[in-house]
Amino acid sequence: MANSTGNLSNWMSNRNPADSADENDLSTAVAEPVERSSDDSDSEPSEETVNVAEREKARTAATDDNSPEEAGVNKAGQKLSAPANDRADVDDIPRISGRGVPAGIANRTGNGSDLRTAREDDSSEDELADQVNSLLNRVSQLVADRPDSFEPKSPGSIAATGLTAEEIEKLVLKFMSARGSATGREVAAQICLPYGIVESILKRLRAEMLVTLKGAAEAGDYEFVLTDGGRKLATEHFRDSSYFGAAPVCLRDYLEAMAAQSVARQEVTADDLHRAFDDLVINRKMLDRLGPAINSGRGMFLFGEAGNGKTSIAERVTSAFGSSIWIPRALGIDGEIVRLFDPGIHTEIEAESSGSLLMDNEIDRRWVHIERPTVVVGGELTMDDLEVTQNPSTRICEAPVQLKSNCGTLVIDDFGRQRMPVDELLNRWIVPLEKRYDFLNLPSGKKIQVPFDQLIIFSTNLEPKDLVDGAFLRRIPYKIQVPDPNR
Repeated sequence: MANSTGNLSNWMSNRNPADSADENDLSTAVAEPVERSSDDSDSEPSEETVNVAEREKARTAATDDNSPEEAGVNKAGQKLSAPANDRADVDDIPRISGRGVPAGIANRTGNGSDLRTAREDDSSEDELADQVNSLLNRVSQLVADRPDSFEPKSPGSIAATGLTAEEIEKLVLKFMSARGSATGREVAAQICLPYGIVESILKRLRAEMLVTLKGAAEAGDYEFVLTDGGRKLATEHFRDSSYFGAAPVCLRDYLEAMAAQSVARQEVTADDLHRAFDDLVINRKMLDRLGPAINSGRGMFLFGEAGNGKTSIAERVTSAFGSSIWIPRALGIDGEIVRLFDPGIHTEIEAESSGSLLMDNEIDRRWVHIERPTVVVGGELTMDDLEVTQNPSTRICEAPVQLKSNCGTLVIDDFGRQRMPVDELLNRWIVPLEKRYDFLNLPSGKKIQVPFDQLIIFSTNLEPKDLVDGAFLRRIPYKIQVPDPNR
């Protein structure tokens, strides 16, 4: 380096006067190195190359010493910069990967600022994912905690109803025959099916020349009327059954609904019991006895003197469950329509509109939302009440009392004083009480299996051991004596 300085001084002292004009250019060339070209492979290393070499040396030293500094920072804390077009050290830059990091961030390379940005994005993504997971878990817990988590969903097609197109056509033709004329939406409201399904049925009936247009209605709907052929076919359908209410629900869907809302899945707490009996003056020891019997879901005997409140206690047991259920308005079983919803027994819960037409249409209107039923029968109970009965004039089938009381409570009041012998009633129910399912005979002769899922309470002022034998008493695990109230 000394020889280089001396040679430069000798050259400057002996230089030609003509070279003075290039003094500024020479000083500029020394202060600002000329940018290397791709063809100048034999030229001396530029300051850029020197800086790169120094940065590589600093990174190597930091790696050997296990330095915690990020890439691009030396031990002295000085940040080393590199030109944007310098890609010599791309493979040495750490790549970012991990849960919740998008691919564009995971493959990002560059200086320390890019690394920090990627890490911040990674942390933000993880926090967002944790918040979403927490919210979903909370929603799942709330849904699981709902006592009436079952909700029937509106069918989107004819196949989803569990019915055939011919079964729906029968209901449409009978309704229009009784009504005279009706719009498509009026027909849909009557048989409780979505308008899209009813519209396809009406198109099919028009193609078969069974209905025709009478005029236009609002919202793109039309008013329809039966043709002569349609009225003749409707009359034939009336001979089979005069029912043209809500479309029936298939037995398979009913079984699934009862399993999801089973009374055996309900758990009654002490607070539930006090809430159910808060309008009665009742001994606390009596509540302690009722609690396990109700939670068993099996059945119980309530016996004691006449007029001491047995029936009042039995009627309030269901309210301890504190939940509601969905039941079909009617069941369709191999062409037979069995009416299940009974306004004289079931208490309907009025639906509250959500304000959204889409959400309101998600519920299958063939089902009705009711309070858990309490069916009370007394001395008038006969064997016919325990079987599916058919009205000879209307040919509409009615469900038995045990089917109407499913997922609720069935109270046999004044047990032992029915018109039929006690042994006959006990023999009819001895298997259902054990297996929790029953067999019903339809008017067509077909036998079907249905749930026997209710809390049965036998209320009597007679001693249970004097009424039934040991085999039946074994199937009723709880016998509770109701004491007489004091003054």
